[in-house]
Amino acid sequence: MRSTVPVSSSRRVLCVFPAYTPSFGTFSHAYPLMGGVKAFMPPQGLLLIAAYLPETWQVRFIDENIAPATPADFAWADAVFVSGMHIQAAQIRDICGRAHAAGRVAVLGGPSVSGSPEQYPGFDYLHIGEIGDATDELIRRLDADASRPPAQVRLETADRLGLSDFPVPAYGQVPLKRYLIGSLQFSSGCPYRCEFCDIPALYGRQPRLKTPEQLLSELDAIVAQPGHPAVVYFVDDNFIGNRKATREMLPHLVEWQKRNGYPLQFACEATLNMAKQPEILELMRQANFMTVFVGIETPELDALKSIDKQHNAAVPMMEGIATLNSYGLEVTSGIILGLDTDTAESEERLIAFIDRSKVPVLTMNLLQALPRTPLWDRLAKEGRLVDDPRLESNVRFLRPHDEVVASWRRAIAHAYTPEQLFDRFRHQIDQTYIHRIKTPARTRITRANLRRGLVLGFNIALRVGLLSDYRGAFWRAAGYALRRGQIEAVFNMGFVAHHLIRFTREALRGEHNASFYAAKAVERRGARGGWWGRRRPEGRAA
Repeated sequence: MRSTVPVSSSRRVLCVFPAYTPSFGTFSHAYPLMGGVKAFMPPQGLLLIAAYLPETWQVRFIDENIAPATPADFAWADAVFVSGMHIQAAQIRDICGRAHAAGRVAVLGGPSVSGSPEQYPGFDYLHIGEIGDATDELIRRLDADASRPPAQVRLETADRLGLSDFPVPAYGQVPLKRYLIGSLQFSSGCPYRCEFCDIPALYGRQPRLKTPEQLLSELDAIVAQPGHPAVVYFVDDNFIGNRKATREMLPHLVEWQKRNGYPLQFACEATLNMAKQPEILELMRQANFMTVFVGIETPELDALKSIDKQHNAAVPMMEGIATLNSYGLEVTSGIILGLDTDTAESEERLIAFIDRSKVPVLTMNLLQALPRTPLWDRLAKEGRLVDDPRLESNVRFLRPHDEVVASWRRAIAHAYTPEQLFDRFRHQIDQTYIHRIKTPARTRITRANLRRGLVLGFNIALRVGLLSDYRGAFWRAAGYALRRGQIEAVFNMGFVAHHLIRFTREALRGEHNASFYAAKAVERRGARGGWWGRRRPEGRAA
């Protein structure tokens, strides 16, 4: 549904999503291999707002991960809407400055401003919280007067719009073919209260849900666009936050895939105790889910207890990962270094976990305290929040800062040594990919897919198989896959490894933060570049 607020003025709204800082999880180095891909994932929340605005208002949507907003775009607009996360703070403020330079009113919503409104004194309107009554009040005010107010106005949502009333996001406003993966939302909120995570404070612990019919209409809108991504990511805070609802929704997804010839693959993020839900896992397999992001955080059980993540220990960790693999789900893992429980032996245990679990992709970050989390509150009381641009985190670790950073460097260096990485992919070929369903090839042989495959295959063969210094490791793994009939695995290994190896080498040269969420350090190095911005680009805060 659109907003029911009656309006009398015609407004032009420019929605601008700021650029991300490069990270392990956004796969930016892989984009050139894909032929036209420029960004990771469509910003679900800001697209939702674009769809909710009054029908008589004109909306222009720009994702600065694809191309920057131009002076002509700002000149066209009556109001500029922005959304983003803490890591995008510098880019968010830059967009505000450009809007004001053009004399336009600047409006900010999303998880960062909802968590830390004091970070953004320059914006004219702050929308705090999710879409709801504050959104309608904002529409009323802009309808009455689109000029900049004399002082900043804060609007905070008290009555949220139910997810079952959400409109289909304005997918038509963005070129989906420019994204690596698509985005879709089924639920919002997570029942757990992990110490470092801001999801419960921002979106609640009782998951709220869309109807299966809504999901299917959104999928119809995605696949209607030529050249849409082949993979769609469920941006839910926890895909099994409401297990009953997920179990009831999945048969609808399976039938949609069958009816449409399996045009998509799916991915999601969930807690490791998903391994105890065989009925859900089998339905996910039938629906063509390929990947699940799991916030492992640490293999040390005492550490999990200290950060209120005991549910990761509900099933033995290696057994849980193996169970997910047995349903065709490749696990991507979030890892945190710098926990209070870390010792000199923690690095060794982490490396042993990487080698034993055979998880190919791990997003390893230093602990970062986010506002509106139990961690933030605890560290504030202990006097352990720091604001030092020379450091990689805003946490004063119990171990020396330089030791923690050095441990992070050694861990990523080990994980993404080409031989180590391709060895983990070979494990996936034997233990994961063979369990996936066989989808009808005839429906996947489209002009767009053929072009995508030819471009990707050529670029992998050239850049990875011929020009890279790890081509030997790649061809050994590719030969292993081809002998087992796993042609798609060759493409997957090629583009994922190309990004991970290159990014790791840059990180080891000091070109990237040890924490993806360390906004201060990002600003220092000149990073490029929800009510509205729903998800972290690499999933949960890990």
